[in-house]
Amino acid sequence: MEIKIGVQHAARELSLESELSAEEVEKAVSAALTGKTGLLVLNDDKGRKVIVPADRLAYVEIGEPAARRVGFGAL
Repeated sequence: MEIKIGVQHAARELSLESELSAEEVEKAVSAALTGKTGLLVLNDDKGRKVIVPADRLAYVEIGEPAARRVGFGAL
């Protein structure tokens, strides 16, 4: 699942691939916005952890699961 996170006052967005489902990402975002810690914490496919303060979130874009394509065939 591709996830793009816009951060206020930052020129670039954060982009990561995660094994989480769209529902799990949505629950994590809403928990960060309503929770006491105020942090959005997500792990990507490579084991890296992304932590964003919830009060700095501009948007979170949840993409569709991407199937890996193999080969040289025409699309």
